[in-house]
Amino acid sequence: MNDKASEPQPNNPLHGIKLADIVEFLVKKYGWEELGSRINIRCFTTDPSVKSSLTFLRKTPWAREKVEQLYLRTKK
Repeated sequence: MNDKASEPQPNNPLHGIKLADIVEFLVKKYGWEELGSRINIRCFTTDPSVKSSLTFLRKTPWAREKVEQLYLRTKK
């Protein structure tokens, strides 16, 4: 069985970084209000929490991609 998760990913800057760590980093850096203005999704603007955001982002690829891109831009 070919397990993609265990293969090295040299061109993936997010490899090995948990989504929870990304969200927590962005919240610490920007706060919920600023994060919600940068990425206008309800899980950041209406009664935000890390748990509810993770639930939404895991089910919503376009939103997760926006969060990951903001993380990469912020870390540069």
